Amino acid sequence: MKDRIDKGDIVLVNKSGKYHKQVGEVIEVDYNIFFVKIVIVKLGYQEEAFEEKDLKLKTKKPNIEEIIASIDKIIEQVDQIPNLPTREKVELPNRLKYLKLDIPKLDKQLIQKNFDSIDKIFTAAREADSSANFWQKIDPNLEKISWWIRTSL
Repeated sequence: MKDRIDKGDIVLVNKSGKYHKQVGEVIEVDYNIFFVKIVIVKLGYQEEAFEEKDLKLKTKKPNIEEIIASIDKIIEQVDQIPNLPTREKVELPNRLKYLKLDIPKLDKQLIQKNFDSIDKIFTAAREADSSANFWQKIDPNLEKISWWIRTSL
């Protein structure tokens, strides 16, 4: 069933009341003693529990195939970054390729270490030139990878 709500998904609160029409991220899924699916949703800085029937799925968490495709899209854009030092021009594609290989293994420490290094290189490059068009292709893919790492491991 495609509309099943899982950890990491973005949902809209359909239940009338204090949280009606708010959007949040699912941080946990559990069942109560009556086997009713209870979904813990992060809404801003707080967490609230809802029955699954009170939520509407807005965005599914990306799957591994989507993450690997995002990495490929970023690799294609690396050559577009003009102010990247030679060391980073070599290191960045290599780290992205390693990340691509590490993701199916689901090794949290290895994936997080690689992603942090990639993010650090991009942060430095963005400071040098944040207005370039290639960031419009890189940033959404980095966000998607970060979302997957945060919610999958």
